Amino acid sequence: MKRKINNRLIGTAALAILATLLLTAAVCYNTFKKQVMEDLKGYAGIIRYAVAEEQMDYLSAAKEELKKEKLRVTLVAESGTVIFDTDADVEKMENHRHRPEIESAFSEGEGSIIRQSDTLDEDTYYYAVRLDNGQVLRVAREVDSIYRIMETAVPYLLIFAVVIFGICCVFSYFLAEGIMRPIKLIAQDTDNIGRTETYEELKPYIEAIRSQHDDVVQNAMMRQQFTANVSHELKTPLAAISGYAELIENGMAASEEETHRFAKEIHKNAGRLLTLINDVIRLSQLDAEDDEETLEPVNLKEIAQTCVNMLQMNAEQHHVTLGFEGESTIIMATRQMAEEVLYNLCDNAIRYNKEGGSVYVTVRDRLDTAVLTVKDTGIGIPEEHHERIFERFYRVDKSRSKSTGGTGLGLAIVKHILLKLNAVLQLESEEEKGTEITVTFPAVRGAQFKQRD
Repeated sequence: MKRKINNRLIGTAALAILATLLLTAAVCYNTFKKQVMEDLKGYAGIIRYAVAEEQMDYLSAAKEELKKEKLRVTLVAESGTVIFDTDADVEKMENHRHRPEIESAFSEGEGSIIRQSDTLDEDTYYYAVRLDNGQVLRVAREVDSIYRIMETAVPYLLIFAVVIFGICCVFSYFLAEGIMRPIKLIAQDTDNIGRTETYEELKPYIEAIRSQHDDVVQNAMMRQQFTANVSHELKTPLAAISGYAELIENGMAASEEETHRFAKEIHKNAGRLLTLINDVIRLSQLDAEDDEETLEPVNLKEIAQTCVNMLQMNAEQHHVTLGFEGESTIIMATRQMAEEVLYNLCDNAIRYNKEGGSVYVTVRDRLDTAVLTVKDTGIGIPEEHHERIFERFYRVDKSRSKSTGGTGLGLAIVKHILLKLNAVLQLESEEEKGTEITVTFPAVRGAQFKQRD
């Protein structure tokens, strides 16, 4: 990056020097042309006055003097015939009536032009003025063309450009070094990235990098903790399965009743293990950025009704009353996502309920939103745990979670799904008084169906 900055600064300096030299040459040449033309006007004014007084006698007498001044003076009659010329034989000269500068002088009083000579590499400046007697006096001077002037100046310009370019290279090196120094310090000490002294303009970028660094560190810690939690959670049912299997293998089951009990424990722990593995796989799928599931219109009421019917037996086993009331409303999701949200919320409400308690599920259609509510009369969640219950493997009552078979991942899955569906979750809970979770989904209307079709 430092080399790229340095090269760009040097390139900018080279372009600036070249542009400056060309612009300077153009301005100087234009000034030079203007000065030559002004001089010719001055000479023309003096000669015009003298010609008015002495006519041809002055021109003849001043011919050699005019040549020394490198001036060519031509006097043209109204017909265009050349009456006098300091450099040529008038008898052999053609009619000048239609020369641009002379034609302009006849019509407008004065005229000027610059003619370039490709062979002599010179420019001839002409200025013509109409005299009081109707004749035209033309004064001309040959000067070096811009190319010859540039040839003369090129060595000096090159020396100047090389010196300036060298100075720019030195400055660009130190400037690039200065720009990169804070970035190097940040790279060398990412843990103290926010304390690094830097330019005011870089502070927003430094803040963004610091935030990203903190996120990376936090995600790394979360993954490490998640791995440790998964290992611990897997270890418990596996140890139970291994232990009971070993008892049966060694003939420790003295009766058919004990064999049945050991087998039942193995089956229960195997089911818990399978549920845990499925939840971990599902979380990994939801975490994957490239795992974009195609959303489609689904009826939230139908899915909620199906989920409640499916969990009725589970609710009866826990001695909990499970009820449902709903209105038909359409949301954009996948059937699996909607079922997972409803199943996990309802399953938690049943697991952490009191004997004889109730769980009530409602679906309401509200303007441009669909509102799902799962309300229970369970043990509730202390306020200090409200912000953390959606974390992976976080349990308010660990002993109760394990006794009921919970994996600690259900609400984490709900959180990830709702983020993908742009849904908003609101939690209201009080210890020993129950919990109410409200999820607000963006609803899909008829016009939106037409747009999607």
